[in-house]
Amino acid sequence: MKAPGRFWLFVALMWLLATGLDRLWWHHYGGIPAWDQADYLNSALDHGRALGLLPGGQWQGWNALLDLSPKIPPLASLVNGTVMAIAGDAPEQAAWSLSVWHGLLLVAVAAWGLHLRGQGMALLAVAFVAMAPALLELRSDYVLEMPLTAAVTFALWRLGCWWDPQRGGRWLQALVAAAACTAAILVKQSALLVLLPALAWAGWCALCRTNRTRYQLLAGVGVFLCGVGPWLRHNWITTLGGTNRAVIESAAREGDPSLWTVQNWLWYPRLLPEQLGPVVLVVGLSGCVLWLFMYCCSLGPARDSAESVDDPLAWRWLLLTLLAGWLFTSISPNKGDRYITPLLPPLLLLLSRGWWQWGLWGKRRLLTSSWLVLPMTLAAGLLASVPSAWKAQMARLSERHQGPIEAIVRAAGGADAKGLPTTVIVVPSTSDLNQHNVSYFGRRGGGRLVGRQLGSNAGDLEPVLQHAEWVVLAEGDQGSVRDSAAILDQAVRSSGVFVQLRRFPRQSGGSYSLWSRRPDLPRSESFAERFPSLARGMAVGPKGLEPVFIDVAVEHMLDGHFSYRDQVRKVALQQLADNPADTDARWTLALLAVLKNRPDEAATQFAALEKLLPDSPWPSAYHSVVMLAGWNPWQASAVADRAQRRHPNDLLAGLADLSGVLGGALWRLPAASGSIPKAVQQVEEALKPTSQEKDSS
Repeated sequence: MKAPGRFWLFVALMWLLATGLDRLWWHHYGGIPAWDQADYLNSALDHGRALGLLPGGQWQGWNALLDLSPKIPPLASLVNGTVMAIAGDAPEQAAWSLSVWHGLLLVAVAAWGLHLRGQGMALLAVAFVAMAPALLELRSDYVLEMPLTAAVTFALWRLGCWWDPQRGGRWLQALVAAAACTAAILVKQSALLVLLPALAWAGWCALCRTNRTRYQLLAGVGVFLCGVGPWLRHNWITTLGGTNRAVIESAAREGDPSLWTVQNWLWYPRLLPEQLGPVVLVVGLSGCVLWLFMYCCSLGPARDSAESVDDPLAWRWLLLTLLAGWLFTSISPNKGDRYITPLLPPLLLLLSRGWWQWGLWGKRRLLTSSWLVLPMTLAAGLLASVPSAWKAQMARLSERHQGPIEAIVRAAGGADAKGLPTTVIVVPSTSDLNQHNVSYFGRRGGGRLVGRQLGSNAGDLEPVLQHAEWVVLAEGDQGSVRDSAAILDQAVRSSGVFVQLRRFPRQSGGSYSLWSRRPDLPRSESFAERFPSLARGMAVGPKGLEPVFIDVAVEHMLDGHFSYRDQVRKVALQQLADNPADTDARWTLALLAVLKNRPDEAATQFAALEKLLPDSPWPSAYHSVVMLAGWNPWQASAVADRAQRRHPNDLLAGLADLSGVLGGALWRLPAASGSIPKAVQQVEEALKPTSQEKDSS
């Protein structure tokens, strides 16, 4: 349904009003971004730098760009980093990106509302979305749920337009819907919880209709693969690992309800009064009941003017996608208030229809003119939603985080584009001081100071004392840290290795202190010097991997800039130039490539090691693994099969069968069902400590 210019003018005015309120919030909020917020701000900084838009960065190619999003897709950070380049990199300036995403959300809701009923109900829905407490909070909290909600709502609307049996099925609709769905998934993978059932339904209908819709579906799949494929191919291993930790392990750790409990299915409905406002929810639901009753009595869609009539097909799409999205979100093991927000705009569209029905009922009862229905209903809706939104925001205002983080960063030489690359070890982890917001404030304006956290393991103690340059400690509340952090805290204070430079008072009591390594202490062996021996340990197979990755993990905390890599690579390349058969240099370059997520480079080095070490099965095993990581299961299978003939080995057999099945050799499934468990068992046995190691520990 086409709308006149004044309709979109009203939508724009609502966005401007909402944005003005948001800017007032950000002006008075003045808080320190906590863990998640600072992490997303860092991601926006990273992507803005990688695009060459922010100080301290430059374009280094697609691989370098894709390196920045190992677990969460990059689209939101790309947009947010671009906005940050225009508006500034302070928290309140970066928040302009939330206003951009909110504008997209309002446009999608307005257009969807037009399709469902008409201009009046669409404007009412826009007002409800602008004032809903949960969505208002997301506009003033730097997390990914506002971009996710906007992108998912836009995608559902466009997908519904293409699905529509009467007005859909056009090529432009199909391509726009495919691009919108791809963009939503590139904001965050959890978009699939809402989009997957909608995509399945629309896809099935397309297959059952005409050849044209089948071709459109195929083209849409192509658009999706072209959009998501490069990122997923580059980061699929870390994405799977991160999703497992965020969904499965997090649910178990937080004690979320089991799928088979009533509590699980009521988890999200019980949040709705707080998220939408109780009056909006109750009046909207009761109006929907009245609408259903009136519909059944009249046996047809209600009409209040020549332009305003319900579209039954559009409502069917909204209701089914809303219910299916709630079902899939409830099935997800990990529960959280923000996870349901992509479904709130469709739900508010439904509630707006209930409010509109009460307006029609009042018009008939009071004999009110038709043109008064919208202003009266809109005024009532706003009066109902404003108190809940105001109360929620005032509660959040009282919880804002303040702290001396900017002073700490300046004292350590951060936020200076001319400063040296610096890593600060942050032992406490509180909402106003943690490794993420130290990195954010340390890199603003092109700065090169990053924060990293150590202290969660007893093994962190010696590396910090041997190699750390800067350490931040807390006097008082330590935040969400383990008991081992207290041991590291005391060691830093009493070792004589560090000197306290300054203390910074905290509003909540206590203080933070900044410690620097004494310059007169002798230097121990650097990680760059130790790296070749660590890489050489890979030659003994899985047993040699554990110490490699333990040491590397700690070093990446001590040196957040990975400065050892260039030095190690330069030395190894010089060794190969002098002696192409130098296996130590090959192991070094192979491990560097693995750590940098460059499977093709790693495969080149492992292939060379296969020839240099023909009696060892491990170069072939590593070669097969990195080929599989690089989405080349056919070559991975060939490498493992060839090595298995020379060195019969359960791990090689498992790799050969696994990569063969992934490459389409389904006839290897029976063999894989036996060989893969044996391969896993072999690795687990190799990683078990020996009795001598147990005694020494």
